[in-house]
Amino acid sequence: MEITPSILTADFARLGETLEEAVDAGINWIHMDVMDGNWVVNRTITFGPALIKSIRDRLGPEVTIDCHLMITNAEETWQQYAEAGVDIVISHIEAVDDFPALITEMRQAGIGVGCVLNPDTPAEDVLSLLPELDLVLVMSVVPGKGGQSFMPEVEDKVRAFRAAIDEQEFNGGRTVKLMIDGGIKDHNAAMVAEWGIDIAVVGSGLINDQGSIVDNLAAIDQALG
Repeated sequence: MEITPSILTADFARLGETLEEAVDAGINWIHMDVMDGNWVVNRTITFGPALIKSIRDRLGPEVTIDCHLMITNAEETWQQYAEAGVDIVISHIEAVDDFPALITEMRQAGIGVGCVLNPDTPAEDVLSLLPELDLVLVMSVVPGKGGQSFMPEVEDKVRAFRAAIDEQEFNGGRTVKLMIDGGIKDHNAAMVAEWGIDIAVVGSGLINDQGSIVDNLAAIDQALG
């Protein structure tokens, strides 16, 4: 299971140094949480394409960067994030009116397509899209709601996606990455890996004041065995 940092717990005054530290520690996938102050329940604004472009310019082309759009108008603005240099745009199934149309537009632009669903959204809302997706992100917390703990009840949903993705790949279909985000730390990393997760987003469990990224990543890797 690959680990990707969410930058929301970083000191933004030192963001470039922090991300270089992450890359030097062996991380090659960066997760960008974009909130527009409207769609998420706490009305938080995080950052937009300008910051993402700065990160791409600093880290270079070798690092994979995705952006998780927790916004109301992903269908109208995803091009800005593609132009900023992200490899994959991940949009919420709950916030997009016509996801198949969005997939078509993004494919034509040559950008990777991800779909994310909230903890209370059933897998069935996304399973039919799997043949056209590059990534599925299962939220294990409610986006934008602070102070939450990891929600283990998403296990069945994760396993349903794992089985469907494996079947699709076995039959010659598209390879789809399975990602989880929310409350992942060293104590539960092995559990979600066993569920079949490919990529785990880790925020405060990786970027915090208690240890370096190298040390925190080592703790997660040790837990994973």
